[in-house]
Amino acid sequence: PNGAGKSTTMRMIMGLDRPSAGSAFVNGRPFAEHVDPMSQAGALLDAKAAHPGRRAVDHLRMLAATNGIGTRRVDEVMDLTGISSVASRRIGGFSLGMHQRLGIAATMLGDPQVLIFDEPVNGLDPEGVHWVRGFARARAAEGRTVFISSHLMSEMAQTADHIIVLGKGRVLADAPLSDFLRGAEHPTVRVRVSDAAVLGSVLAASGVAITQTGSDALEVTGVPAHIVARAASLEGLELHELTPVNASLEEAYLALTDDATEYRSDSAALVS
Repeated sequence: PNGAGKSTTMRMIMGLDRPSAGSAFVNGRPFAEHVDPMSQAGALLDAKAAHPGRRAVDHLRMLAATNGIGTRRVDEVMDLTGISSVASRRIGGFSLGMHQRLGIAATMLGDPQVLIFDEPVNGLDPEGVHWVRGFARARAAEGRTVFISSHLMSEMAQTADHIIVLGKGRVLADAPLSDFLRGAEHPTVRVRVSDAAVLGSVLAASGVAITQTGSDALEVTGVPAHIVARAASLEGLELHELTPVNASLEEAYLALTDDATEYRSDSAALVS
């Protein structure tokens, strides 16, 4: 949630904020203590943090020079991020998507094994979101660590392998995506059957939650699909559909952070 400490954590990792307690290491030592920091980690924390009057290529050459990186690498990262055609343009005239590509190009100058992106798709159009997602997945497939902060659960569901959830400065979850979703699930089964009323009454006697969603359709929560199928079979009912419903990342996130949200609105007032 907002105010949980995501951006602050990233800034502490990169040595831009000092923690009041504890330490943050990149590859075994504080980031600022590395003699070749851009080869250790690349971070995009603010896409607009580049002088608007400078040309894109000059911005990257300046950053490269601070770490003894040659201009050939500048050309490579511009090709990698698709900004070679605008290399000579002033940064102030860039769209948000081009700012993001320039910032990502900068993170790749040292060819680091760790990439850190703070809200990289916020405000981007669908093409830009698709590109950032593909870029992140491709770098992870190369064996790099790609650490992304985001509020967009639908996007993280398509991008992340491992989820860390923060709430009010505390770690609420730290697990592979599949485990995180599994832990949030209450078994729910969508079923269509020849007599929904009969099946519903049988299952209700077992204490499970049942919602009738159509004349022949139920959603059953609290038992797995094979139990529902067995109940239908024992009653001689015809099954037309039996579909386990998995929890979405958004549902799992909302359930976990219900008590850790800094700002809360009255949902009833919003729909009245």
